[in-house]
Amino acid sequence: MTMNNVLASLAGVVILAGGNSRRMGTPKAKLTLPTNETLLDYHVRQAIKLNVPIMIADNGRSFTVNAELLSSKPELPIFHIADYRSVSIIDNSETEGPLVAIESALQALASLNSIATQNNEHSSWLMVISCDSLITAHDLWQELNLYIDAAISDDIATTQPSAPSTIKATNKSVICLTDDSHLYPLLGLYKLDIESDLRAYIDNGQRQVMRFIEPMTQAVPVIKEWLPLTNLNTPEDFKRACAALYNL
Repeated sequence: MTMNNVLASLAGVVILAGGNSRRMGTPKAKLTLPTNETLLDYHVRQAIKLNVPIMIADNGRSFTVNAELLSSKPELPIFHIADYRSVSIIDNSETEGPLVAIESALQALASLNSIATQNNEHSSWLMVISCDSLITAHDLWQELNLYIDAAISDDIATTQPSAPSTIKATNKSVICLTDDSHLYPLLGLYKLDIESDLRAYIDNGQRQVMRFIEPMTQAVPVIKEWLPLTNLNTPEDFKRACAALYNL
């Protein structure tokens, strides 16, 4: 199994950048890293390495992406998406949470006229990555793709000799990181074929992420070194994560 075959299972990436960021005091997507790069540009730059469409869900804030990043791979779709607007929404000003962004991304990928979705039946997963973290899309894919399906799992011993021997094939529809106490649903993979179920869940007035995903989730233990890079809610959290990432 080659790396290209593995990548063929990924249909696209959505970067969640629309949170209120009240405790941070500024939109997380616009936080500046020690490299003088915004957090949004950082995630886009890393996602570009996967060579799949990249969607930015910023709740209508129209955060811009560095023009040099966009021009580095002009053939690659990088675009903003609006949150899914359910018939159950009464007040358009209310915060709907991440599921409406994920639903919108699933719909966008279903309609994209890309080579991956047209010609490869294995292009069936959406990666969700949040601006609450400095874990990159590229690194997250390297960790989670091992758990996608039986075909990949069967080949692990010969193609990924360093992979844990306990990895088993999974028929789950969500694969995300977990630590000792909770799941990280915004750092994971979502199968495209859950779109109709998710839409029905949202249309029924439901917004709780865990209630929807827990029955269908394969949890993957988070790498110890990644723990300081997650849960960026305050300026202190961001400073800690930058120190861990850049060895400050």
